[in-house]
Amino acid sequence: MATKENLEHLRHSLAHLLAAAVLELYPDAKNTLGPAIETGFYYDFEFKKPISDDDLLKIEKKMSEILPGWQNFTHEEMSTKDAKKRFKGNPYKLELIDEIEEKKEKITLYTSGEFTDLCRGGHADIADMKSSAWKLSRTAGAYWRGSEKNKMLTRIYGLAFEAKEELDAYEKQMEEAKKRDHRKIGKELGLFVFSDLVGSGLPLFTPKGTRLRDEISNFTEKLRLDRGFQKVWIPHLTKTDLYKTSGHWDKFGHELLLVKSQETGEDFVIKPMNCPHHQQIYASDQRSYRDLPIRYLETTTVYRDEKTGELSGLSRVRSITQDDSHIFCTPEQIEDEYQSIIEMVKIFFDAMGMKFRARLSFRDAKNPKKYLGEESLWERAQEILLKIAKKNNLDYFVAEGEAAFYGPKIDFMAMDAIGREHQLATPQLDFVQPARFGLEYTDTDGSKKTPVMIHLAIAGSLERFLSLYIEHTAGSFPLWLSPVQVKVLPIGEDEIPYAKDFEKLLKENNIRAETDDSNESLGKKIRNAKTEKIPYLAVIGKKETESGTVTLESRTGSLGALQKEKVIVKLMDEIKLRK
Repeated sequence: MATKENLEHLRHSLAHLLAAAVLELYPDAKNTLGPAIETGFYYDFEFKKPISDDDLLKIEKKMSEILPGWQNFTHEEMSTKDAKKRFKGNPYKLELIDEIEEKKEKITLYTSGEFTDLCRGGHADIADMKSSAWKLSRTAGAYWRGSEKNKMLTRIYGLAFEAKEELDAYEKQMEEAKKRDHRKIGKELGLFVFSDLVGSGLPLFTPKGTRLRDEISNFTEKLRLDRGFQKVWIPHLTKTDLYKTSGHWDKFGHELLLVKSQETGEDFVIKPMNCPHHQQIYASDQRSYRDLPIRYLETTTVYRDEKTGELSGLSRVRSITQDDSHIFCTPEQIEDEYQSIIEMVKIFFDAMGMKFRARLSFRDAKNPKKYLGEESLWERAQEILLKIAKKNNLDYFVAEGEAAFYGPKIDFMAMDAIGREHQLATPQLDFVQPARFGLEYTDTDGSKKTPVMIHLAIAGSLERFLSLYIEHTAGSFPLWLSPVQVKVLPIGEDEIPYAKDFEKLLKENNIRAETDDSNESLGKKIRNAKTEKIPYLAVIGKKETESGTVTLESRTGSLGALQKEKVIVKLMDEIKLRK
């Protein structure tokens, strides 16, 4: 079985093969960058004449013709002058060469067959390339270096796996994913919309979609309130100084949305995260060790200037609603706080019907400049998280380089119904930001100490979570989450008054219900309700009206005629259990 590194090398090597094929077929094309990605590879090109998905088979065929002639990848170091001469007709490679020179790194080229590319290395054995399973999947537009200020290029994506069985399984998974696409289901169920007048990446939720959001938000809020968290509220604007102090300005300044006061000319930021604000609430008063831990919670929207080309339904948006929390505690309290967090996460994912494992996201020790804070603090924090994972028998793995810039974290990775893994809940340990803001508490000996901060999101971004959850359930939400829990279906006009009375009774017991009193046949009403993926249908005919019953149908079959009161009790019990 290939290691992750070997698979990355294989995929990157196939990107070289793709570039070689494209340049043979389109000699006037300019190749730019071609990295490995999670399921394969891509390469960006500038073409004189546009190509499309219809051209992929031709490019694939050329790749297959070239590969048998490749023997190995040969490495060569080159001076800046010679490299620029080698790539004199390619402005993208010239820009990369200037950057490499500025960083005082070595300029390296790799050659296989007749193709040579500017590359740092990391390639597979040619034998592994020949035995692997790959195909080109699609084309897309992509700005050079991801900036909308630059030229639009053509990105060619490819899939690559160690064996054909893996490629076939992935393609089957993607076919199922298309059927479950949250954008398609969201439209069919009337959950959310987008408006050109509002803008890209800014979803608008309908009453049904808002109910779904609120139920998830209320659930995570109750989990936290039950464990001593307190609600706070913060504004959506702040002076730029707040994020300069926190370190976010230097790290994520390009993602910030800026606003200038017409009155004073002062610059403000539309908040991209909440932690610096919450720290100011902590800093507003003197704190003692007796006050700790202090736990704040808030479900609020933050805003980030995501690139237009990266926006996708609810999974990547500019308005991000977080079930956000921050804990301020002593180092001795970290373990207990994480224990409580893990309990909440387990309850949440159990209710959502999703299995999970834990990724311990640690810093990349080879690139310490990427992170803030002292090395000793990082080591201490990572040791604590590893101990907690072992103590709770979590199914965990360590991922170096996945830490936040201010501290390590546990990322809970949830598995959806078709086998895809997604990062969701994230408790992050932070020794850095409290020190940058000068937060303090008075310890038992009267000395001033800096509290530890734990950043916590359970669902994370509600928008992103909904995109995953809609696809996980294919829109068939459990009863407790369904925007409409019962559809009441009177067979004829004479049964409408009784149906309306039953709808009223359901609503009085906080069960979300609607009556279909349209002039349609019962069969059509049932088909419509099933298309809307309603969990329960309450059919009412003459017999039910006379006996004071309803015929209850679930997604799995008919439960027969039941007294109205028994229906209420059954549904309330099921909602309470979150099934």
